Amino acid sequence: MEHIYLDHAATTPMDKQVIEAMVPIYEEVFGNPSSVHAFGRKSRQLLDEARRVLAGSIQANEKEIIFTSGGTEADNLALIGIAKANKHKGNHIITTIQEHHATLHTAEFLEKEGFEVTYLPVYEDGRVSVEDLKKALTDKTILVSVMYVNNETGIIQPISEIGEVLKNHQSYFHTDAVQAYGLIDLDVNKLGVDLLSVSAHKINGPKGIGFLYVKEGTNLAALQFGGEQERKRRPGTENIVGAVGFKTAVEVMLNERENRYVTYGAYKQQFLKALTEEEVNFNINGEIDYTVPSIVNISFPGANVEKLLANFDLDGVAASSGSACTAGSVEPSHVLSAIYGENNPCTTNSIRFSFGAANTTENVLEAAHRVAKIVKRLVK
Repeated sequence: MEHIYLDHAATTPMDKQVIEAMVPIYEEVFGNPSSVHAFGRKSRQLLDEARRVLAGSIQANEKEIIFTSGGTEADNLALIGIAKANKHKGNHIITTIQEHHATLHTAEFLEKEGFEVTYLPVYEDGRVSVEDLKKALTDKTILVSVMYVNNETGIIQPISEIGEVLKNHQSYFHTDAVQAYGLIDLDVNKLGVDLLSVSAHKINGPKGIGFLYVKEGTNLAALQFGGEQERKRRPGTENIVGAVGFKTAVEVMLNERENRYVTYGAYKQQFLKALTEEEVNFNINGEIDYTVPSIVNISFPGANVEKLLANFDLDGVAASSGSACTAGSVEPSHVLSAIYGENNPCTTNSIRFSFGAANTTENVLEAAHRVAKIVKRLVK
């Protein structure tokens, strides 16, 4: 039985070109980039080259890129770093109720530290309202954090519109672009963002590395203490092999982005068409016209997340859910609860399918047929 991977929003398989670029670094390059001798200079050269490529991918300056261990650290550094450095200007932060937990849990931590946090609602199309943001802004607001693409629904948020609203406001604007990077052309200058988070393993790169874009002049406090790496904003010896892998993944992504956009979108349409032809009862969560091509979140009325995922896995289909599964119970998806209300059945009967490099038209259609068979068996 062929195992079919439809969970690219969780992580992606590493591109072979990335692996090939990283292996020689493991074998040959071990110098500390802070060292002044030849071994250190070689590492520094590779790190600088990677930083230039990453910066160029979002139209930023290389000095504005901070390497992190991934998207979670980037989100933490953005929120806590801005809050600590700018509390003299105010203690109000605005985010949304459907953020990734890397942002939500950080916001909750900041509330315990005395900051006031406003959580913007989302509507049935899966998007926040710019008008709600305008109403929430005060002269004490120092940070607005809105994710670019929701990781569960794939819904694209109105980031450039928010950037326009905040243009003349004192608050800094952060977006978690982990799910957007690699599919959407990102220009930090046009978006009006001051901080932007990215993770390598979402674009067929290595796990354990990401970056935080920080616009020059942004007042950001470091969260860790040690050396003077990353312009004193994130101490610790840099992950050279990860940076080289990340750089290669970005180069491949930039070359293939348009083709990926079309291809992954075709996979999604083929998958949905196959479910329809199989006469499966399903609904799409959020407005599909606002989604990235790689993600679709589907509600199967009368079904149960735990049973669906277990049976999909037994039949060789890997998918996921925003619901937290524990022994004998399901904690509803906080994203779908935000959209539809906590007691809506779709919060515990919905599955996220996400498409990417591990897919072909053939295995996507095969997965759809397996999913259809299982849903019809479990939902009487």
